[in-house]
Amino acid sequence: MNSPDRSTISPYLAGLRGRCPRCGVGNLFHGYLGLAPRCTNCGLDYSFADSGDGPAVFVMLIAGFIVVMSALVTEVVWRPPYWVHAALWLPAIVILSLVMLRLAKGLLIALQYHHKAEEGRVDRGAP
Repeated sequence: MNSPDRSTISPYLAGLRGRCPRCGVGNLFHGYLGLAPRCTNCGLDYSFADSGDGPAVFVMLIAGFIVVMSALVTEVVWRPPYWVHAALWLPAIVILSLVMLRLAKGLLIALQYHHKAEEGRVDRGAP
């Protein structure tokens, strides 16, 4: 099958939508976070994709910042009791993390494909 050039498909749109980084049509995920074995449209093998802990790190930093800053502003402005903080911020961090994790994983895999990123290798033949 004729596949589009890497430059015609935006890795940002494909990754955030959970679509194949080569054709932008097939699903990248099987289930919520599980990676499909290959694209159902163009047949791209996803065995190259290894997002590692990158998505989790970005989600922890971004979601943590949003929730902590929101909790601090809430505390300074309204001074609610601690149970209100627990009722607000525990569900917020869980929901925000779950939503952002899939987006971050798809984006990092699409960018990995777009930039032809591979595992680092040591050149033993170099002097």
